[in-house]
Amino acid sequence: MAGKPPQDDFETEEVSATPRLHVGRLGDLLGFHLRMAHVAIYRDFAETMEELALTQKQLAVMELISANPGASQIDLANTLGTDRATMMALVNRLSARDFIERRPSAADRRRQELHLTPAGDAMLVQARERIDRHEQHFIDLFSADEMDALLTALKRIYRGN
Repeated sequence: MAGKPPQDDFETEEVSATPRLHVGRLGDLLGFHLRMAHVAIYRDFAETMEELALTQKQLAVMELISANPGASQIDLANTLGTDRATMMALVNRLSARDFIERRPSAADRRRQELHLTPAGDAMLVQARERIDRHEQHFIDLFSADEMDALLTALKRIYRGN
C-alpha cells in the first residue's frame, strides 16, 4: 500500500442507486429499500434545486410557513420531527436570505411568528415549478392506484397506524 493514497469510496465515487455488490440480507430489509429510494429522490431533488440553493428542509419550512403564516419555530420543529436547534439554524439561514421574517406575536410577546417575505414568496413560486417536475419524475414510475397505495403505506410507517 506504500505510495498509494488511501481511498474512501464515499468521497471519491458517486454512490450508485443500484448497488454493485450483492446486498445479501439487506435485500429483504424494508429500511434498506426506503433508504435507497430516499437517496434516489434526494439526489434528484438536490440537482433540481441546485440553481436556487434550497435544501429539502428549507423548502419544507417555507411551505409550512406559506400554509401556516404566523407559525412558530417550535410548531415547525414539531411538525417536521426535528429538534429546536436545527430548526433555529434553518430559520436563521432562510432569514439571512430574506425569505422569511420573524415578528412578535400580538397574543404572546414571547412568541415569534414566522412569515414569508415578498422575496420568499417569489422564491417559493420558482421552487414549486421545479419541485413539480421533480415529483412528476417519480410519480410517472407508478400507476395512480400504485401511487395511492405507496403513499398510504408510507404514511402508515411514520404515523404508526
